[in-house]
Amino acid sequence: MPTILDIKTFIQSSIYKNCIDVRSPLEYNQGHIPFAINMPLFTNEERAIVGTIYKQQGKQPAITKGLEFVGPKLVQFVEFAQKSSFNNVVFIYCWRGGMRSGSVAWLLEMYGLKVFILKGGYKAFRNYTLEIFKSEKKIKIIGGKTGSGKTLILEQLAQKNQQIINLEKIANHKGSAFGALGELQQPSQEQFENNLAIKLLETDNINPIWIEDESRLIGNKVIPEELWQKMLSAPVIFIDIPFNERVSYLVEQYGKYSKNDLHNAIIKIAKRLGGEQTKLCIEALEINDLTTVCKICLLYYDKSYQHGLLKREVTKVKELHFTSLNIEKITHKLIEQN
Repeated sequence: MPTILDIKTFIQSSIYKNCIDVRSPLEYNQGHIPFAINMPLFTNEERAIVGTIYKQQGKQPAITKGLEFVGPKLVQFVEFAQKSSFNNVVFIYCWRGGMRSGSVAWLLEMYGLKVFILKGGYKAFRNYTLEIFKSEKKIKIIGGKTGSGKTLILEQLAQKNQQIINLEKIANHKGSAFGALGELQQPSQEQFENNLAIKLLETDNINPIWIEDESRLIGNKVIPEELWQKMLSAPVIFIDIPFNERVSYLVEQYGKYSKNDLHNAIIKIAKRLGGEQTKLCIEALEINDLTTVCKICLLYYDKSYQHGLLKREVTKVKELHFTSLNIEKITHKLIEQN
């Protein structure tokens, strides 16, 4: 018989291995447990048909139609689950831990696999994410104007066994008008929250978690309210890097993108730059003067960042001044702040 597990036990037992989501591809793409793979019992179209029959004709006709759809796929389900299993064990969930996961579990257990089902299904996981965001964490914010290498600093901190949350990586966006360049498509808001929740779950409540200073909106993804409030009240270590150093770094980072991509990004902030500065920026781009492009854009971004920094409590902001963008040196200094 399949074993039913509560959400915490299910996550702890299945994390990063042999976890199967049997919902439709549409449901899965909207949001899923981050390490789960999709083995849909029904296609999107089949699920819609079965659901319509259930509403119009009742449970038994819906089940009959469902069996008609599922019958030819049984061998595929078994083969897929076997390949996905770990020591012949799989973890399965559907929307509420009901008929779909129960049916698949019955088939796989009959085949010889040991199956664990998530009590309450994906809905239970979504409720669990809210608990994770509410949990107490010791957050430290890495501040710094655009071009201060904050993402590189985060990555270096991770290499030195420090706890980090890379919000931009989770959101597939670097947070500015240029933030989508070189990135994959952003996940759904729901999936962004799911991915973020699991990353938070991996951290402890004793050691600090380093997070880059962000606006609440990263591309079109919104940082959950509970985490956002913790970030706003957390201490900030502001990394002060000279203007020209930041310009050089940004030219190196963004100079690889096409003129068309850079042009489109500049247009997004044209109103904030103003007509004259936008014109100068585009003209500099056309002659490949990326240094001037960066300098003009930084005037806007520096002003915007400073405005946001002023909203924080002065006593919670500590400035560290560096003459160059030496990631190793900066990282070492940040660790000393613990």
